[in-house]
Order: sequence, then structure tokens, then C-alpha cells
Amino acid sequence: MLRDRTIALFNGDAKYRFSHQWADWNKISGQIKVAVMASEDQTFATHYGFDFVAMKKAWLQNQRGHRIRGGSTISQQVAKNIYLWPGTSYVRKGIEAYFTMLIELCWPKRRVLEVYLNSAEFGYGIFGVEAASRRFFNKPSSKLTPSEAALLAAVLPAPKRYLVNKPSIYVRARQAWILRQMSRIGGTSALQTL
Repeated sequence: MLRDRTIALFNGDAKYRFSHQWADWNKISGQIKVAVMASEDQTFATHYGFDFVAMKKAWLQNQRGHRIRGGSTISQQVAKNIYLWPGTSYVRKGIEAYFTMLIELCWPKRRVLEVYLNSAEFGYGIFGVEAASRRFFNKPSSKLTPSEAALLAAVLPAPKRYLVNKPSIYVRARQAWILRQMSRIGGTSALQTL
């Protein structure tokens, strides 16, 4: 968060507006919790920080020269968001793995998901689900509907390219897929395992 704000200020970006507001676990809608699990990491409740099947699929796809695909879990994204710099070097990935293991050892899954939802970027300068919910839907994150939650989750792979307030056909298709996946993993009852 701080690094993006600093970069924007150094580049003289007058349009950049930093927005962040922390929301505790019990003040975040269960719908967005399930939406990010459904879209970003469906094995979140059962893995220990790494999804080796997803990592292998991403590596194979990237080797074939297809669009670069990530295989990071929510835990890995938390490590990257709060401890590391942007980029994709093997050194950074190694340090990310170290922090991911520490996070998984020290924090319960609910804490990992809470920190992820409060540190993820949902739009240019918009960090955390509370800021995103207030900016795009004019309501607290506790009031998000399944459709709104799926739309927020749909932009997470590239929040500066995919827009919540002007969703492309791709983002709308991704939102629909996330809604189906939310149902498939059991909706908010999936949170009981955390």
C-alpha cells in the first residue's frame, strides 16, 4: 500500500488518491470472504500456505507461452502484500515462501483472510474491502451482496486493469463464474471450517 502511494507521488500522479479503511473480521460480509476464496484460492481452508497443484498448473501454462498465470494462495498474497515489493523474481518468491510459512504457523486462517481482505488492492489506490465497498457501492463491507462481492473479487487479479465501476465483458463473465463457485464451495457455510 505504502509503496504504491510513494511511487504515485514520485511520479507526480495527481489522479492518485489513497483510500484504506481497516475492517475487523466480524464487520466484513461473509459474501466477500467466500467470493475471494472461490476466486483466488479454493483450497484455502485445507492447505498449509501453498497449493502445489495450482503452482504446477501455472508453471506449465507459463512455460507454454500462454498468458502469465499465477498460482499463489491467499497466504502467499498476504506475504507479498504486507512484507514484499512488487515483481516476480526468484529471490522475491523465495522470501515470499519464507513469510508464507511464518504466517501459516502463527496466524489462524481467519486472520490470514482478514489481513488479505484489508490489504488487497481493488482499484487504483483503493486498498481493502471496506474502502472498496464504500467507494464503489456506497455502503460498509458488512452489507455486500453476493453479486457485489463477486464483482469485487473479479477484479483482484489486476485491479488497475479490471474496473469495478466500469466492468468489462470479461469482468462480468468472471463475476458470474465466481458466483457459481461460491455456491459450489458451500457459500458462507464454507467459513465454518476456518
